[in-house]
Amino acid sequence: MEGAGGHPCRHLHLAPVIAVIGLLTVPGGGGAEGGTGGSGTLADAASGLLVLYCLVRVVRSGARPLTRTAAVVLGLPVLGVCLAAITSNDPAASLPGVARYLQIFVLVPAAVVVLVRDRRDFTVLAWALVALALLEGGVGVVQYLTGTGASYMGEDVRAVGTFGPSDVMGMATVVAFGLVVAVGLALDGGTGRRAALVCAGLLVVPLVLSFSRGAWIATVLACAAQLVLSGVRRAVGVGLAVGALAVVLVGGFGIGSAMVKERVASITQVTAAPDQSVTDRYTMWAAAAGMWRTDPLTGVGLKGFPQYRDGHASLALSSGSDTAGAGQAFRRQPLLSPHNMYLLVLSEQGLLGVLALAGSWLALLAAAGRRLTRGTPGALVAVGLLGWQLIDFAYADIGGPSTVLTAVVLGVAAWPALCGADAHRVGSRPAGRWGSPLLERSRELGGGWAHGTAPLRARSAHAPARTTGATPLASAAPTGCGYEHEAEAPAGAPFRTGGRDA
Repeated sequence: MEGAGGHPCRHLHLAPVIAVIGLLTVPGGGGAEGGTGGSGTLADAASGLLVLYCLVRVVRSGARPLTRTAAVVLGLPVLGVCLAAITSNDPAASLPGVARYLQIFVLVPAAVVVLVRDRRDFTVLAWALVALALLEGGVGVVQYLTGTGASYMGEDVRAVGTFGPSDVMGMATVVAFGLVVAVGLALDGGTGRRAALVCAGLLVVPLVLSFSRGAWIATVLACAAQLVLSGVRRAVGVGLAVGALAVVLVGGFGIGSAMVKERVASITQVTAAPDQSVTDRYTMWAAAAGMWRTDPLTGVGLKGFPQYRDGHASLALSSGSDTAGAGQAFRRQPLLSPHNMYLLVLSEQGLLGVLALAGSWLALLAAAGRRLTRGTPGALVAVGLLGWQLIDFAYADIGGPSTVLTAVVLGVAAWPALCGADAHRVGSRPAGRWGSPLLERSRELGGGWAHGTAPLRARSAHAPARTTGATPLASAAPTGCGYEHEAEAPAGAPFRTGGRDA
């Protein structure tokens, strides 16, 4: 893949997106509220400004911001979210949930897609994700080495980065995203291939020290898929190298050896000898399924899981999870979501909601896979990110300061899937500059006119092209998935289409 390259000012339009990514490093005061709970961080506020900035750019340019396919795929979750809010037993209480879902799954991803213009823009954002992962991962490693992390098995050694013990999945999610992006960039080739490979190796350490089983599983499967899709022989070689690295890190240097072995072993014991966290998870999954059976089509309403949880949960559910360490005193954190995005949506939005939301994600993954077969740059990164998120949602849901990063990642992954192969050519006609469909059709046929003179006349396809000394109008330039309108012609200048003038 191409490096970022170019003059720094060329990427100024990406500043709002990079600001959202950068502000995730600022410690937030909110807890990791599950479900549709918001944390009110600076990154969340910046994401709102990102959407507003994108809207202003679209209105000023008069461009079609997204193709029809992109608009349908990215806008599909709106149907389930709005329907669930309307049919909720308490529509007013569901409104914050509507805003949160639209922010994470519709508005921010669409804004990112619109702002990314080409491969270089995509590469800049990809490396921004890797940089964030390296920063958070570095903080996490220091926490483990100095005993200043979150509490785990009686010791303050769990790497949580700047997210704190109330969002233990935050750093793990950030590092996993960075690792998947780095692997995709390394396998995609290009000038930054070696740097991406080094970054991927470095990010393995903080991911291990996060002690997050769900992040481990999702990352291994996503990276394995990327390797297989890039070539089976390469996948085997890299797999052997990673295995050797793991043996050296854990066996040779003893990096978290005892705790890591215990955590890995617990993955296979979730049914035979589950710990309390696993028991709570299973109990909340059963409660979510019970809510869905009560309202199968539209669910109990957004933000309704905490309200109906106790009526469907068994006595095996504890009162909450214990959090401490990383500069925070001991506190009991309530269990407000099932820690499974699919079951959360199923319980709160019903079958219609989960079909709309999961259908949008699967459509993105299918589109990314199709672009990968065509050799579209960045498609391998998109497949990895989308695959990781779809797998991780089986163990986690939205909530907490790191949630807004999910929105940015969806937008970054959506660009190669929906727009990457077409960004270099005009794929759709700008909407309505000339007002009349007749005039638009005449332009397609090769007709032209002098400004303010006679009506259009279609030119024969066999007529020789005539040239004049007039300066041609600027061609349509890509803006995200849509295209900007041509520049206005000065008074008296002929309009030219396809090298011809009237």
